[in-house]
Amino acid sequence: MDIQHYYIEKGQGENTIILLHGNGEDCSYFVGQIDEFAKHYHVYAIDTRGHGKTPRGSAPFTIRQFADDLLAFMDLHGIAKAHILGFSDGGNIAMIFALRHPERVDKLILNGANLNARGVKFMTQFPIEIGYRIARLFAKRSAKAKANAEMLGLMVNDPNLEPSALSAIQARTLVIAGTHDMIKDAHTRLIARSIPDAELVLLKGSHFIANEKPVEFNRAVLGFLKQESA
Repeated sequence: MDIQHYYIEKGQGENTIILLHGNGEDCSYFVGQIDEFAKHYHVYAIDTRGHGKTPRGSAPFTIRQFADDLLAFMDLHGIAKAHILGFSDGGNIAMIFALRHPERVDKLILNGANLNARGVKFMTQFPIEIGYRIARLFAKRSAKAKANAEMLGLMVNDPNLEPSALSAIQARTLVIAGTHDMIKDAHTRLIARSIPDAELVLLKGSHFIANEKPVEFNRAVLGFLKQESA
């Protein structure tokens, strides 16, 4: 691994939960979750490669690379298995990770995840696509444009998963989103329907429901985590 992740660690619970933020954010996104989850679990909130205080490094800037980074992080910290909660691009990382390393995932929480760019509402995705194309034009002449192209590229090119691939997810899964999410409602429901026995929870609010309604969000997540496995 060519990077060292910045992370917040809190709680001494017997079980571990790892929190993965969204595109262009950092682990502080989960300010409304860390303390509450730490009452029950050993919490790690991680800055993804090239986000927050974690360096970009030299490896590819892709969702699949971030999943590889997560495996390396778990190995480094001696985490054999964990609940994984991913928001937005973090949810996409979590999906890829759960498919590649099922033995390392206890329960999976996907908040505002998507399989591809078509899952995002047009009014959100269109300016992202335009910004990506413009940034790519200037990427060779500007380090800032190159970084912007990489970040926007995550939302244009990744994770590029087929719904049928999700049938291989073995972890008990909660799919959770806002009723006015930037991810299409039908797409969120498709993800939930494609994962065996996944639960679906929709909370009144936007894509950023964990920030907007932390009490309701935390209640839904903790309720799911406390369920006995069948």
